[in-house]
Amino acid sequence: MGAATGVAAVLLASLAILAPSARGLNRGEFPTGFLFGAATSAYQVEGAYLEDGKGLSNWDVFTHTHSGDIDDGRNGDVADDHYHRYMEDVEIMHNLGVNSYRFSISWARILPRGKLGGINSAGIAFYDHLIDALLQKGIEPFVTLHHFDLPYELETRYGSWLGAGIREEFDHYADVCFQAFGDRVKFWTTFNEPNLFTKFAYMLGAYPPKRCSPPFGNCHSGNSQQEPYIAAHNILMSHAAAVDNYKKNYQAKQGGLIGIVISMKFYEPLTNSTEDIVAAQRALSFEIHWFLDPIFFGEYPKEMREMLSSNLPEFTPAEKMLLQNRVDFIGVNHYTAIYAKDCISSPCELNTYEGNALVFATGEKDGVRIGKPTALGGFYDVPEGMEQVIKYVNQRYENVTIYVTENGYSEYNNNNMEDMTNDTGRVNYLEGYLSCISSAIRGGAKVRGYFVWSLMDNFEWRFGFTVRFGLYHVDFVTQQRTPKKSAKWYRDFLTGSGPMGEVQTLRAYS
Repeated sequence: MGAATGVAAVLLASLAILAPSARGLNRGEFPTGFLFGAATSAYQVEGAYLEDGKGLSNWDVFTHTHSGDIDDGRNGDVADDHYHRYMEDVEIMHNLGVNSYRFSISWARILPRGKLGGINSAGIAFYDHLIDALLQKGIEPFVTLHHFDLPYELETRYGSWLGAGIREEFDHYADVCFQAFGDRVKFWTTFNEPNLFTKFAYMLGAYPPKRCSPPFGNCHSGNSQQEPYIAAHNILMSHAAAVDNYKKNYQAKQGGLIGIVISMKFYEPLTNSTEDIVAAQRALSFEIHWFLDPIFFGEYPKEMREMLSSNLPEFTPAEKMLLQNRVDFIGVNHYTAIYAKDCISSPCELNTYEGNALVFATGEKDGVRIGKPTALGGFYDVPEGMEQVIKYVNQRYENVTIYVTENGYSEYNNNNMEDMTNDTGRVNYLEGYLSCISSAIRGGAKVRGYFVWSLMDNFEWRFGFTVRFGLYHVDFVTQQRTPKKSAKWYRDFLTGSGPMGEVQTLRAYS
């Protein structure tokens, strides 16, 4: 199917009226060797923020100096104390039945001051022990190099991703990790959701280094019209340098794969008007194409170039050459579908995540929600969106291998253990989304893995501990881990030891 035809078919699909799958689900529907896992990230679970030679990260400093930007004013100093409890957590994974674990490495734990300060041997030892413990239980490490956090010294030196010097820093950091862990790690991703965190950090000012300007925000400094794209350009070239190094110097002898993880909502036009159909396409360009088009085609998408003009950097011939090293897979982080409304033909609020695309996103159409709401505003239970995103990526990027690297369901933290562990909504969500992944695979998409976000409740960035995504409930005072109903469902699905229809799937769309 041609790209234009495929896009039109996807955009005209009406997600809201599709009935959810009521059929049973079993592991046998997925390919042999399929990775089923759970995911976390370093800052969100590790704690031990100043132990064993670790340097301060940007998030360590941000949560202490801008606690008002975190919903509950808390931080990840201790988080899940995974640094000290990793053996317990590996045992939890083993009992869960997963065959892979997606986690990230703390850059500040490995290189506390970047290139200038040398390698922290205690940091290397921690990840050595974690990787070995996973492999001993038959669990494949799936490792992300950058999941929002980096040494604070690099933020002060380069403005995080604004200075071109950060490219050499990341290349060095990636090389240290390839050398130290690549003999055992067979799945690498360079960046987690760079399309999301550059908007939050440099457009909306919600993440460190907290830079923005009107109409997107009122920060002390920043330029929302330009800086997100400068940062993204440096990230893309950092990614390209790391991939080039891995493929030239490590891949043949270590036998691993390397990719990148992109946040992907699916945007459905609010109405059948040409303006909203084009707006949905524009939102996808500013969400997905922004990072993947340069990696696959060597250029930013034309929709962005037309709208941003000189604010969008140009690739030099040398940069284009570096970008030619194709990734081995794309990581898809998908949680929700949402409606897109055009903001060019009619003015609307722009200080939002989609505002730079001149799009307003809404979960309601004619008073009816697109899906059951979750604890995060703008995130709904719309499983068909997963299949549409996978098909879209599969068509645009030439049948590329896909790993669903995050997918999960948030609930408000009400501190009631019984409520939090009886998470029927999460069970329904996971079953629906996995069913739609199965359907996409039957349709020819090369999906080769799925990771639930998250293994356990943790520090959820600007939401702090106010929402919970975990399969395991965590008491953040005692650090006790307790399996929720969703953990038991996932275990039964993975092991085939229980009836898949035990929890009835009921979806309230109003």
